[in-house]
Amino acid sequence: MTGALAAALALAALAVLLSGSLLLAGRFLRVDEDKRLEKLVSLLPGTNCGACGQPGCRAFAEALLNDQAVPAGCSVSSDEARQRIAIFLDVPVGEAERRVARLACAGDRNTARFLADYQGESSCASAAVVDDGGKACAWGCLGLGDCERACDFDAIDMSPLGLPVVDEAKCTACGDCVRACPKDLFRIVPEKQPLWVACNNPLEGNDMLETCKVACTACERCVRDAPGWLTLENNLPVPVNGADGRPPRSAIDRCPTGAIVWIENGKPQLGNSARLPSALRAGKQTA
Repeated sequence: MTGALAAALALAALAVLLSGSLLLAGRFLRVDEDKRLEKLVSLLPGTNCGACGQPGCRAFAEALLNDQAVPAGCSVSSDEARQRIAIFLDVPVGEAERRVARLACAGDRNTARFLADYQGESSCASAAVVDDGGKACAWGCLGLGDCERACDFDAIDMSPLGLPVVDEAKCTACGDCVRACPKDLFRIVPEKQPLWVACNNPLEGNDMLETCKVACTACERCVRDAPGWLTLENNLPVPVNGADGRPPRSAIDRCPTGAIVWIENGKPQLGNSARLPSALRAGKQTA
């Protein structure tokens, strides 16, 4: 009994010692919360979308208070709301490059071949595990609208021919469509980036055109026409990071399939050599 009692007393003393240490640590190491935080959180939209680069609105508010962000960084807020935040903090609104989501696929039911008619749950995530939803291109959009349903800002609509269309004026770059797409076809890019490759096919050569008429064939014409702005990676042209100035619009002119487009005010424009009528790229039926 004496040994058990001694052990119990030792444990009790250790518990008291640890509790006291925690109390002292809490007293001397406590960081007082900025009293403006709750008010600032209330001025933010509360969507916790992550478009600002922070995990949520509260984290963005803390970044604002620590001078690690500017009000303009909240792309979801209106201009008026960002101005109210700036006035509350007595700081400039600042500037932030607007970013939008874009789809790396143009293979709708008019241009891409289907091998089978998928009859399961109307979900891209479900179709992707059943022989790629019946689409011949293993990298193409399945067109069942997971991205449209995931978008809380009504910035995505499905076209009549089964491709999501992003309204860049409504897009907040929250990334929900990126996470929803099982084919990893959405990218968050600067709105002012005019050159866009609407294809995710990593194969080289014209054989891919039997599967999708608007596929990129890695011919490299656009790369040669826009040196310093485009480079080829995994058989797809991609913008060069840090390139100065504005790329030439002529970079799309020699693309034979229209896989690379020029986007102006949210509207894609085809080059002069694209063999397909622009109505096909707009997702409209043609005679």
